[in-house]
Amino acid sequence: MDGKTAFYDRVKERLLRYARVDTQSSRDSREVPTTKKQFDLAHLLRDELKAMGAAEVWLDEERCVLYAAVPPTAPDAMAFGLVTHMDTAPDAPGAGCRPWVLEGYDGGDILLNAERGIVMSPKAFENLLDYVGQDLILTDGTTLLGGDDKAAIAAVMTMAEHLLRHPELPHGRIALAFTPDEEVGGLARDLDLDRFGAKVAYTLDGDHLGCYEDETFNASHATVRFTGRSVHTGTAKGILINAADLAAEFINRLPPREKPQFTEGREGFFHLVSVRGDVEAAQVDLIVRDHDAGLFARREDFLRDLADRMARVYGPDRVSITVTPTYRNMKEVIDRHPFLIENLKRAISLAGLTPRSIAFRGGTDGSALSHRGLPCPNLSAGYENAHGRFEFVPIRSMEKNVEILLHLAGLFARPGQTH
Repeated sequence: MDGKTAFYDRVKERLLRYARVDTQSSRDSREVPTTKKQFDLAHLLRDELKAMGAAEVWLDEERCVLYAAVPPTAPDAMAFGLVTHMDTAPDAPGAGCRPWVLEGYDGGDILLNAERGIVMSPKAFENLLDYVGQDLILTDGTTLLGGDDKAAIAAVMTMAEHLLRHPELPHGRIALAFTPDEEVGGLARDLDLDRFGAKVAYTLDGDHLGCYEDETFNASHATVRFTGRSVHTGTAKGILINAADLAAEFINRLPPREKPQFTEGREGFFHLVSVRGDVEAAQVDLIVRDHDAGLFARREDFLRDLADRMARVYGPDRVSITVTPTYRNMKEVIDRHPFLIENLKRAISLAGLTPRSIAFRGGTDGSALSHRGLPCPNLSAGYENAHGRFEFVPIRSMEKNVEILLHLAGLFARPGQTH
């Protein structure tokens, strides 16, 4: 590919190195972080930041949050922050990742693993055709790549390295944070905002180069428990109450078309995560999503009302529900700070790209951070097919994100930037 910048080889080398470090988080663990192996990448990044001359480098050895800063070169420039996550998703194997580079993708099928006959085809993944002629980082088809979110980390580290090597470039203090457990709902809950020391920030997460998000779902998790009564089936009439049957009845009363596989854009949904149980006890776990706060509240109320109706039929000790907030739509916060999006769109344009925004059908660390008082929209990290064995990262996307971040630093150094 022509027109490569000095950042190209740096982001490529970094992602290849970071991807080999297994940092999968766990939905089943109650430890903090959920997997200790996330510290392996945290220690690597800490040492790398120190070696490049970053300031305020500190790793919380208890909660696995890594902090650093690029010192200001323009004293009056506004500070801002960047937040990325170190964990990778537990949705596909992650250990033993063997990343490799396909140079000049020709638009055809890609043989990922000859021994196992694993092929990635644009017939199944049409997004490959957006990257014809580009160099791609892929796996051997047996693990995910972890570009979510290590492609972002590679771009942030390369940006920091460049600014530290070029003190003549004007910018304010740039706070950096690398967090654990985003993929399992960690949502940067252990990020110390005082230590972070910036009043505004951006996360880098998500696919498709040049995209940004200032709107996410509202989200909650619902757990519905059913208590049954077991007796021998031969004498069950009028006595037996089957908890598994109650769980099935609850599920069957959910709106059949309001599921992820039938919705798009700003359409909300109920998603059955798991159901387990037997005659004596059963449990249903769901997630609830909607961009609109009013519709979201009605969805939560619908679940509570459904559980209450069943409890009135079968008894209050037979059905119970707990609805736990997960995150809220960042838009209500971001809209109060329009310069964040103005700067981001301008930085994307200066990098030669067309800014694109979508209502993100998910959440980011920024969803929670925004509502904790740190307005935090999201810039795409540029990976594709995340959370699976066919994940890939175009190297140009990481290279361009370095450019975007450098332009962003320059824009925050302009006079008149205020929180």
